[in-house]
Amino acid sequence: MRLILNVIWLVLCGLWMALGYIVAGVICCILIVTIPFGLASFRIAAYALWPFGRTVVDRHDAGAASTIGNVIWFIFAGLWLAIGHVLTGVALCITIIGIPLGVANFKMIPVSLMPLGKEIVELP
Repeated sequence: MRLILNVIWLVLCGLWMALGYIVAGVICCILIVTIPFGLASFRIAAYALWPFGRTVVDRHDAGAASTIGNVIWFIFAGLWLAIGHVLTGVALCITIIGIPLGVANFKMIPVSLMPLGKEIVELP
């Protein structure tokens, strides 16, 4: 079932959302100071391509630097990516087959807003 949902996700919205994260990552990697934001964006892009069967958990070793970085990320990229998730999720929820995909889009909003201090892990 995960494979079917991931393939439908990839075709309907995963590719476009991942491209958004890749663009944000490339922009962040232009400056040396923002490379950690770019790496986080690339990590989320991989998650946005194939989300079913994986989840996001908090890292226990994340400190104050992650919090400050998340505030900066929210202002410059996170809000716009979250808006993309909301719009895509609403559009997917219009159809019956798209409801699980829309819910998955809504579940990705917290990590799109605050990606630093998070880790993507495989579900058992």
